[in-house]
Amino acid sequence: MAKGQDLSRHQRGIVNRYYEHRDTIMSTKLAEIVSELYLATDDKKAEKLWKSAQTALANTKTDPKIIESIIKSRDIKKLAEVVSKLSAAR
Repeated sequence: MAKGQDLSRHQRGIVNRYYEHRDTIMSTKLAEIVSELYLATDDKKAEKLWKSAQTALANTKTDPKIIESIIKSRDIKKLAEVVSKLSAAR
């Protein structure tokens, strides 16, 4: 955004609602990633999905050690368990 420009009231409302519902958004995104990982047949696509999962997990309140463990092990079941816990916490 250019220097000196402020958000309109409508735009501020959109941004505020995004941050209010960020956990829900990330939980939904992670659930979609889990289902796509189960169906992924291409290693290149799976690698991209794991990177997306790592980014989405970083935007949640999940412990960084758990995130690192899941990403290193590439364990879809553990990822699904974390997503389930995040969904239940909403």
